Amino acid sequence: MRTRVVVGVLAAVVAVAACGRRGGCTGEYCGTLVIAAPGEPDILLPPASDDARAAAVFDQVFVKLADLGPSGNTIGDAGFVPELAEKWEWDNPRTLTFHLNAAARWHDGRPVRAEDVAFTFDVNTDPAVNSPARASLARVRRVTTRDSLTVVFHFSEAYPEMFYDAVHHLRILPAHRLRTVPRDQFRTAPFGRAPVGAGCYRFVEWRAGQSLELAADSTCFLGRPHIRRLVWRFTPDPTVAVTQLLAGEADVFEYLSPPDLERVRAAGDLVTYPYAGPYYTFLVFNLRTRGDTTLPHPLFADREIRRALTLATDRQQMVQSVFAGLAKVPPGPMPLLWATWDSTLRVLPFDSAAAGRLLGARGWRDHDGDGVRDRDGQKLGFELLTPTTSVIRRQYARLLQEQFRRVGVAVEITELDNNVMTQRLETGNFDAVLMSRLADPSPTSSVALVWLAGGGSNYSHYANPVFEEAYARATGATTREASMHGWRAVFQQLIDDAPGIWLYSQQSVAAIHRRVADVRLRPDAPYALVRTWRIPPDRLIDRDRVERR
Repeated sequence: MRTRVVVGVLAAVVAVAACGRRGGCTGEYCGTLVIAAPGEPDILLPPASDDARAAAVFDQVFVKLADLGPSGNTIGDAGFVPELAEKWEWDNPRTLTFHLNAAARWHDGRPVRAEDVAFTFDVNTDPAVNSPARASLARVRRVTTRDSLTVVFHFSEAYPEMFYDAVHHLRILPAHRLRTVPRDQFRTAPFGRAPVGAGCYRFVEWRAGQSLELAADSTCFLGRPHIRRLVWRFTPDPTVAVTQLLAGEADVFEYLSPPDLERVRAAGDLVTYPYAGPYYTFLVFNLRTRGDTTLPHPLFADREIRRALTLATDRQQMVQSVFAGLAKVPPGPMPLLWATWDSTLRVLPFDSAAAGRLLGARGWRDHDGDGVRDRDGQKLGFELLTPTTSVIRRQYARLLQEQFRRVGVAVEITELDNNVMTQRLETGNFDAVLMSRLADPSPTSSVALVWLAGGGSNYSHYANPVFEEAYARATGATTREASMHGWRAVFQQLIDDAPGIWLYSQQSVAAIHRRVADVRLRPDAPYALVRTWRIPPDRLIDRDRVERR
C-alpha cells in the first residue's frame, strides 16, 4: 500500500510539472523523457561536484572541448570527437592547441570564448575550490589564450593520455557568470542551483526533492536535440524508481538490480539494454580520526586491522546471493568497464580464522565473553555509513555487519540521505562508508581522484609514496604492455594496503520505454548521447506533446 501511495503522489507531481498547453508539439522534435532517479544531485556546478547524478545533468548542460568517441580509446587523440573545439593540433609534444567553434553560445546568448576555457582550467586547479579534477590536471602546466577562439594547453611532460586529461575533466564554464564568485564559496554558489551552460539542453527548473527539468536548445551548435524535454524524477530508492517505470510514469532507469530486471522483462512496453558496468562498490576505511583529519584513526590507521576485516569478508558468497550472476568480485577498485581488470592479482582471500589471528595479535581479544573483542577497556567496533537510496548497499551493510560480528567486531549501521552523507565524508566525520563509484573510462583519472594524496574524493586519506610512484610509472608508460604492467603494480599496492574492501562490480542493465528510438548508451556515461535519441511522431504520448507555459 505504501508503494501505491508514493507512486500516486509522484503521478500528481508529473502532472503538475507537465502542465501547459497540450497538443502544441507535433513532428520530429517533440518528446519528454522522464528519467527515474533515486536521490538527486548535490549541486550543478562541475568543479564542486563528484556526484554521479549531477554528472548525468552535466553531460546535457555543459560541453567539453572534445568528448570520447565510440571506441572508448583514451590514448592519444584519435578516439575523441569534436565538441566545443572544431579542431586541434600539436604544436610540439607538450603543447596542444584547440580552435573553438565560433557558433557556440552560452544559454544566456553570450558567445563561448577561449577565456572561458582558461578560466575553467584555473577554477579546477585552484586549491580553494578543491575540484575532483584537480589531481588529474597536475601535469597541465598552464592554459593560455592566443585569440578569442584559440586556446593552448602547455604540459609539463609528454605522456599517453595528455589529450584525455585536457578534455575529459573540463566541462567549460561561463567566466562572465562565475568570475566574481569567491573560490572558497563555489560549493554554495547560487549558480549551482540554476546553471548556465553551452550544451544542447538548458536548465529550466529544479524542484528540491521532486524533479529537475531541462529543455532542448533548438539552436545548439552541435545540432538540435530530437527530444525536447528531459525530466529527472527523484525517488526515495530504486524500488520506487522501477515502480514508476512499470506504471508508465517514467521512461528510463539505467541501473536495474536482478529482482527488478525480472519485473521489467515481463513488461511489454520496456526494452532492456545491457552495457559494461561503469560502477564499482567498496567499503572505505577512514585512516584519520573522525572529525579531526590531523590525527590517525584509532583503528583504521593500522593496516593489519584493515587487512583483517578484508579477510573476514566472504565477498564471493555475498555477490552470489545478491546479484545472481550480474556482478563480480573485483580484484581491486575497478569496474568491469576497464581493460585493467586482472584476475591474477594477489587478493586477500576469505579466511575468518586468519582475520581472528590478526586481530588477536593486535591485542583485540574477547576478555569478557560478550562476543565483541576489546582492548584496554575499549570495544572493537565502528560506525558504517550507507545511503538510504541504495537498496543493495543497505543489504550489503547488514551482510557485512553479520560477517564482522563473527570475528568479534561490532558494527553500527547508519543510513543517511546522500547530501548528509557527502557532508560527513567531506569533513572526515566517519569511520567507514559503503561507496559506489561511477568510474571514468580510464583508470588514470578515477584512481587519482579516489586514491592519490590530494585527490578530490580521497575520503580515506590514504597516502603511500610507493603507491604514488607506481601510479606515476603506469600513467607515464608509452606502450600498452608497459601500461598494463604498471597498472598491475598500482592495484597490487592498493590490495596490499587495504584502504578499502572491494565488494562488487556490476554488469549494468538499463530499461527504456519502447517508444524511444536510436538509443545508444555509453558505458562510462549512459546519458552522454541522449541528444541523439528520439521519439518518432507516431509514438508520441500525451506528455510528449506538452508545451511549457
